[in-house]
Amino acid sequence: MKSVLYIIVGTFLGVILYKSEAASWFRIYEMFQFDSFHMYGIIGSALAVGIVLVQWIKRSKVKSFFGESIRIEEKERSFTRYILGGTLFGLGWALGGACPGPMYILVGAGYWPIFIVLVGAVLGVFIYGILRDKLPH
Repeated sequence: MKSVLYIIVGTFLGVILYKSEAASWFRIYEMFQFDSFHMYGIIGSALAVGIVLVQWIKRSKVKSFFGESIRIEEKERSFTRYILGGTLFGLGWALGGACPGPMYILVGAGYWPIFIVLVGAVLGVFIYGILRDKLPH
């Protein structure tokens, strides 16, 4: 039953992202050309909501759907890894025309060339999984 709920929520999110044009290659291109505020508005509002919700979860000791305590551990601060990771992520996003979430939406919408990007992303995650223990974190 939980899987059905996840499918419904995922489908709803996909429809919202598709209708808001967050999965549109043209909107992403406009963003990287600094021609439109559309994507910056979507990303900025998602960031603001995320910050508020994470702080609320940390301070109010909210429990998960399964009754477990949600614990968000502090991460080591490191300027270099965030710059390198962000640069790689941004380059992949700019070259592929989509970040990870909209890739699935674009495949579902019938934009088959993005399937090549999706396969590359899955392959990259697989390779990272193999090399994770050997990489500096």
